[in-house]
Amino acid sequence: MHDPKRDPRLTPARPDLAAKYLEGHVEAARFVIGEEFEIVDGVTSVRRDPFAGAMLDTQALKGERVTVYDRNEDGWAWGQLNDDGYVGWISDLALYRPGPAPTHRVTALRTFAFPGPSIKLPPVDTLPLGARIAVVRFHEAFAVTSAGHYLPQRHVAVISVHETEFVEVAERFVGTPYLWGGKSSLGIDCSGLVQVALTAAGTGCPRDSDMQESGLGRALAPAEMKALRRGDLIFWKGHVAIVRDAETIIHANAHHMATAIENTQDAIARIAVAGSAVTSIKRLT
Repeated sequence: MHDPKRDPRLTPARPDLAAKYLEGHVEAARFVIGEEFEIVDGVTSVRRDPFAGAMLDTQALKGERVTVYDRNEDGWAWGQLNDDGYVGWISDLALYRPGPAPTHRVTALRTFAFPGPSIKLPPVDTLPLGARIAVVRFHEAFAVTSAGHYLPQRHVAVISVHETEFVEVAERFVGTPYLWGGKSSLGIDCSGLVQVALTAAGTGCPRDSDMQESGLGRALAPAEMKALRRGDLIFWKGHVAIVRDAETIIHANAHHMATAIENTQDAIARIAVAGSAVTSIKRLT
């Protein structure tokens, strides 16, 4: 039985192969259970097709788990991210068998993993905010991971401890280059900024702006829109911005090609001229 309402971004199903849990709900030549792997790179691409030049749909961060359903001979794995459910192709080089469960997450915009207890050593990786690691011990000013990497202790926190306010997290990204599908301070898009910031504050969040608009908060009534609050989300078709205060928003956008703070009414007028009106304003609490 085929369900046309299933979102292909969140449905690991192709005509030739699909996830076992979808059997009876989608049509496919065969169904597989899949194997769980862990993202070992600081940031890795999740692409629409299995080659380096394919569309970047999203990114996965170190410590995330992914269920792999298929591999090809060119070193690409097709699977579904366990956190937000996104489906795509990931380089096999970024995947390892799952290690110990993460105990800490990176709280700095980005940090370095060193091969030993010295900041003078050449880093072995760059880890973004939100990356998850398994810390086995502390050595002087460093957190030592199960892989033997040394991270500055002040750049990590216990995984159960969350940021107090997601808007403040988003504000740290001001100046970050705009990157379609990006989720780190090296490049981020509008919905990636919302997802990363909300996740840091302990709130689950879908990946794309249309998913966020349909799945987060409650829509404000017209009268409420005159008094926006910090943390409200303004949606357009294909875009989302975070309200900072009564006058400004923060959003990753292609106009500035960066994450920028902008006057709310100026942004609404500018985007309207480009052909898109506000579709909704959502309040999370």
